[in-house]
Amino acid sequence: MAMIIADNAGAVREQLKAGSTVLVDYGASWCPPCRTLLPILEELNAEYGDEVRMIKVDCDELPELASEAGVMSMPTVIVYSGGQPMEKLVGLRPKSVYQGVLNKLAGAVRSTP
Repeated sequence: MAMIIADNAGAVREQLKAGSTVLVDYGASWCPPCRTLLPILEELNAEYGDEVRMIKVDCDELPELASEAGVMSMPTVIVYSGGQPMEKLVGLRPKSVYQGVLNKLAGAVRSTP
């Protein structure tokens, strides 16, 4: 499944309520660390396929979602499970950190390249 680019808050809220594991990337197009994170998340999206839904939220376009999630700096990645925030990663992290969180929450066993 392709990474979802959020264009309205209601759609994101519906995805979170779906109950599966959802990774939401809160960032902005002008943010250099956010741009660095994007290819990492695209790789993870390809690796995890249907196990994890990934959503990109532009905080400038949907500030109400960023506010609801308590985003204070970018990038912020929040992984939800069953509609509840389970893990919040603030700032750019290595790919292995995101893999560890997803492995734990999605129940998938992945090897780190």
